[in-house]
Amino acid sequence: MDSAKPVALVTGASAGIGAEIARVFAANGHDLVLVARGEDKLRSLAGSLQERFGAHCTVCPQDLALPHAPRAVFDEVGRRNLRIDVLVNNAGVLHRGPFVATDFARHLQLLQVNIVACTALAHLFLPPMLERGSGRILNVASISAFQPLPCLSTYAASKAYLLSLSEALAIETRGTGVTVTAVCPGFTNTGMIARGAGRKAMRVPLVRNMDPAEVARQSFEACMAGKPLLIIGIANRAIVEFARYQPRPWRRWLSLRIAKRGF
Repeated sequence: MDSAKPVALVTGASAGIGAEIARVFAANGHDLVLVARGEDKLRSLAGSLQERFGAHCTVCPQDLALPHAPRAVFDEVGRRNLRIDVLVNNAGVLHRGPFVATDFARHLQLLQVNIVACTALAHLFLPPMLERGSGRILNVASISAFQPLPCLSTYAASKAYLLSLSEALAIETRGTGVTVTAVCPGFTNTGMIARGAGRKAMRVPLVRNMDPAEVARQSFEACMAGKPLLIIGIANRAIVEFARYQPRPWRRWLSLRIAKRGF
């Protein structure tokens, strides 16, 4: 079905930052395509957005850890004759623990979701945007993109990739009517960073964890303004800027201190 409103496709929409991003887009006059593994959660969110904001929501349950999933999402959008005005690559996986102590299958799952799926979805949805001369891509990275993190080594590396890809695409699409934005929040109070029942969530020492709704609001504003990069939070920006001008051995030492105290 054709949508009279602009349509935002949000991955990882069933909870956390993704669900909040979907709410912000719905509140600002967008219809939604909601992508995640949990169909029941997606349908519950879709009903809430329809009732509260009048947003038409297409539920697309897919596991982006599977190689065929990005193409399945693209084909479903085409079958429904929906034009995607905003692609939000929010879905992500995080595994804590030493690199060698983590099963390699879990590393592969993380890389498939955090890197391959994001790249594939951008490669599928970007050409139609360029052809019509309008569209936006919002990639949710992390401040870990700027800093190696022991015990989160693959996660931080995947976010560094996503940040680099986003900034390169922002340059490639300049002047086309399409914008690409990377947002880098710090640790945010979602289920992904919880340690488990009765235990505290992961955090950077002396820096408060972020609220998903605030991350979503700032992400939406940066995306709609066409900003190539937004580091969310004053403390996070200060950490990134301070570390940027330090020698790499010192940055590795800082990473070790953060890992020991925060994870």
